[in-house]
Amino acid sequence: MSVILLADDSAFMRNWLKQIIQQHGPHEFVEAKDGQEAVTVFQAVHPDMVIMDMVMPVKNGLETLSEIMSVDSTAKVIICSSLGTESNVMDAIQAGAKDFVVKPYFKNLGDIVAKHLN
Repeated sequence: MSVILLADDSAFMRNWLKQIIQQHGPHEFVEAKDGQEAVTVFQAVHPDMVIMDMVMPVKNGLETLSEIMSVDSTAKVIICSSLGTESNVMDAIQAGAKDFVVKPYFKNLGDIVAKHLN
């Protein structure tokens, strides 16, 4: 079973993401409510995938992504954010994100997760 780290300051959003992803198969989830906690959990658990927001307290998504990629350059990170401007998407992809999903349009999220886990 794949382990997925969900990093978002909203507990509602973390729960919603879990529900969407579980429709496409069982996964184990670990959670973080800010960027620093996401880095700490990533280092401790080494999840198969990270799904995180761009706007989080302590460290934003790009800072967190950069730290995660410095720990493991092969990490599979998907950014989910309402800040889906072209520059934000490009910044995230250039920093190592495998994909970018604009909130709240998660229709394809399960397929995106499956694509990057397989």
